[in-house]
Amino acid sequence: MSTHISVPPQLLLERILTLEIVRVTERAAVSAARLRGHGKEKEADQAAVDAMRRELNKLPIEGTVVIGEGERDEAPMLFIGEKVGMNAGPQVDIAVDPLEGTTLCAKNMPGAIATMAMADGGTLLHAPDVYMQKIAVGPGYKKGVVELDASPADNVRRLAKAKGVDASSITVLVLDRPRHADIIAAVRGTGAAVRLITDGDVAGVIHCADPDNTGVDMYIGTGGAPEGVLAAAALRCIGGQMQCRLILDSEEKRERAHKMGVLDPRMIYGIEDMAKGDCLFAATGVTTGSLLSGVKFRKGVIETETVVMRSVTGTVRYIKAEHRQLEKFHLD
Repeated sequence: MSTHISVPPQLLLERILTLEIVRVTERAAVSAARLRGHGKEKEADQAAVDAMRRELNKLPIEGTVVIGEGERDEAPMLFIGEKVGMNAGPQVDIAVDPLEGTTLCAKNMPGAIATMAMADGGTLLHAPDVYMQKIAVGPGYKKGVVELDASPADNVRRLAKAKGVDASSITVLVLDRPRHADIIAAVRGTGAAVRLITDGDVAGVIHCADPDNTGVDMYIGTGGAPEGVLAAAALRCIGGQMQCRLILDSEEKRERAHKMGVLDPRMIYGIEDMAKGDCLFAATGVTTGSLLSGVKFRKGVIETETVVMRSVTGTVRYIKAEHRQLEKFHLD
């Protein structure tokens, strides 16, 4: 007696896309990894952009880039509003950061990744390329345990209380920037620890979702809005809380944001405000970090490690791949 597994067409496509977006970030990561340690930030970023765009255009989707390399006049490829895919299949929003941590890649330092998210059309926040205030914690806490407008010290104490530990047991991840000096001092003033990162706040926020393995309980600070939306897509899949606010401190920025549909410049966005629908998130390591292993070039084999997540199922897959058909990583 033969049995066959039938999958509804819409689920089949989504399951296929789960693996397809892994191919997209793998190609971008390998292209960038060839330039690790060469001190060429722009070239590494461009290599990742080229590879990612090439792969996206092979997918059976009608995709619109809503988070990309910037507005059209400053980004020739993967610009905000660009159409990608084969113009057949589901309408999807695409958020990309082909090389998060360009400096990390250029200096061959830990934590550079190639990352993207894909969601139902019209469900990802169209955020301009401006700064954004962010706070994030992992899953398992009641809603509002931390708040963007509470002080860093207050947030540490609230999280410690919710976790049932002393503040000294809390670790907060912060981007190492002069603008964060007050946050760092306030967190340390409670007895909590600060872990500083030089770049890469998508990975930084994701660390909060798995404190048992990463040792990170909370993320606080100001970083790029595009990275905020990508991080929200990841947390949407694995759980956690995040609050963000765009920093629109000039008339020009407010105008740009308004054109993208941002009606309230002071609005505090939660995860569901930034990533509403079913979404997929993938990231491939470029340089080895605490989240993912970097690309390894061996004789006749290229090795990659990718994490891919899906919000509907909450499934998180780590895919270690050995690529033997190396031609696919070269230009078409």
